Amino acid sequence: MARRSFSTKDRTRIFSANNGVCHLCKQKIDGVREAWEIEHVIPYALTRDNSDANLRPAHKRCHEAKTRQEDVPAIAKAKRREAKHTGAARPKGQWAKRDKAPAKQQKQQPPNQSLIYRMWQAGQSRGD
Repeated sequence: MARRSFSTKDRTRIFSANNGVCHLCKQKIDGVREAWEIEHVIPYALTRDNSDANLRPAHKRCHEAKTRQEDVPAIAKAKRREAKHTGAARPKGQWAKRDKAPAKQQKQQPPNQSLIYRMWQAGQSRGD
């Protein structure tokens, strides 16, 4: 599913509701000269919440930094927890090792025998 793109009306409403201030660096956004984006306070990937209560304006550079430093690690951690909780991820460590099938044991080879002994043994089996 593609990300929702906000209309001009949505962007104007969110910008005005927050007095045109970047919620990350608390600096005024010059909407004409500076690039800005609508930013989710709590990452969309965690909540699927696009309500105005979760949306704020942010400078593009501030938004990119927050996404890289905070949101991506938080989302990855949440996914790991969910996988562990549902049993999709196998545990690491001693329990995982214990669940593995034992390695195949190699058949032991008889000790190297001399030619004379092997001939004698072959004669014994024939009844000579």
